[in-house]
Amino acid sequence: MMKAIQRFGGALFTPAMLFAFAGVVVGLGTLFTTESIMGPIAAADTTWTKFWTVILDGGWTVFNQLPLLFAVALPIGLAKKQAGRCCLEAFVSYLTFNYFVSSMLSSWAPELGVDFSATAGSAEGIATIAGIRTLDMGIAGALLVSGVVIALHNRFFDTRLPEWLGVFSGSTFVYMIAFLVMLPLAGVVVLVWPKVQVGMHVFQQVILNAGSAGVGIFVFLERVLIPFGLHHLLYAPFYYDNVIVQGGIYAAWANALPDLAASTRPLAELAPWASLTATGWSKLFGIPGIAAAFYVTARPERRKRVLALLVPVTLTSVLCGVTEPIEYTFLFVAPQLFVVHAALAACLSMTMNAFGVVGVFSGGLIEMSSLDFVPLSATHGQTYLVALAIGLCFTVIYFLVFRFLILRFDFKTPGRADEEDVRLRTQDEYRDAHGMPRAQDGKRLGVEGEKADASQEDAYAIRLVELLGGAENIEGITSCATRLRVDVHDPEKVAASGAFVAAGARGAVCTGRAVQVIVGLNVTQVAERVEKVLGRDE
Repeated sequence: MMKAIQRFGGALFTPAMLFAFAGVVVGLGTLFTTESIMGPIAAADTTWTKFWTVILDGGWTVFNQLPLLFAVALPIGLAKKQAGRCCLEAFVSYLTFNYFVSSMLSSWAPELGVDFSATAGSAEGIATIAGIRTLDMGIAGALLVSGVVIALHNRFFDTRLPEWLGVFSGSTFVYMIAFLVMLPLAGVVVLVWPKVQVGMHVFQQVILNAGSAGVGIFVFLERVLIPFGLHHLLYAPFYYDNVIVQGGIYAAWANALPDLAASTRPLAELAPWASLTATGWSKLFGIPGIAAAFYVTARPERRKRVLALLVPVTLTSVLCGVTEPIEYTFLFVAPQLFVVHAALAACLSMTMNAFGVVGVFSGGLIEMSSLDFVPLSATHGQTYLVALAIGLCFTVIYFLVFRFLILRFDFKTPGRADEEDVRLRTQDEYRDAHGMPRAQDGKRLGVEGEKADASQEDAYAIRLVELLGGAENIEGITSCATRLRVDVHDPEKVAASGAFVAAGARGAVCTGRAVQVIVGLNVTQVAERVEKVLGRDE
């Protein structure tokens, strides 16, 4: 069960990877079309404004079509075979499902208690998806349909039909079954979902009335779930679905930016629903404090090496909002520090919220700048100066707390542990150990035509496969933002986390048969190399 949940959580992150660029486009477009900031050039009928309006409309694509993106993206992480074809099947089935829902509501909306004449995107629960007027289920509906299609795909895609029915095999056969399944599924949804929407409206008020305490609890849970790879499951419904605000916090904020930029009222009054996206403050201010504590507590003769390690991972956190590389440098040797980190992150976010600093602050500096600082600085700059002061104070707090705990309990953080022998093995060592012929035969682990001498990247991938118990122990492999998510047959064959660190990774977490290898931002390239090592890249 844990393995399935982790894979599902990782798959949820795939569409979110598009937000960084989309956020920059929306932020700049909002800035350049706000007359109070740009002056007369940004007046309504100028060529400048018309041009940037076109750019803005394109930039909102990701935020306005989130359900469709999640429906298509889920198979990338969960389909066991032919993921590309499964994406097509999920896309068509999701459209079919919405057409069924739309048709049912057109005929029986009054009996179902649904106001189908309401404006799409309003609080009445009606949305337009790919031009189809339907129930607003947000990403929940997309994930439901996509999940059903993935299950059908994994079960029936390879079904062998008689030769004379061959035209209906593969994706066509899966869609045929999905078509029949979507009809009763749509019937159940139109009966049940309007009642779910009523409950969601009540839940929204509970969360919003929780204030700073609610923000603190949310941020703490988001941090402590990171080691288990389950944090995506916590924030995804709030950020991308209708749990807090119609369309999800990200989409609502992006669409509200022009109004926010034109108003001088406090952001906490204009958009109180954005308060839960405060998970990024610790990435911006907390991680530098942790890095500084690691540096000053390292042995003097090792500080240069520690600095070379800490600078890139700290910049990764501050600029991109990806914290796993540095968090996993101490999670395995001192998990107590990680709990302290989560508690401090919660306190930092609560303090920001108490001082009225509200916005989309879940990513790094690039995302914050594009969705907050750049488009809103003219009218809300004072709020951001308050945020800067609070953040710098917490950087010092982080540094003092971590330095004290490291020295007091002698935690073996970077630069304090004994040196380990770090060595990447060659492809020939791997082949010898597994009874395979050496590379002189022109075939290297299923990859033909490559040179006999393995590159450093190949050697790294080979070593990871070894540590995971060998190719025969690996059932499936996908990637997240910074991790390889691997399903293994026998977890007893997986090496300890320290061995992965020695090989060049940040560490590894093994939960039953689900293994997460923390690699870093180059995880996509590493995953591709590992797939080649396994001979599964075709």
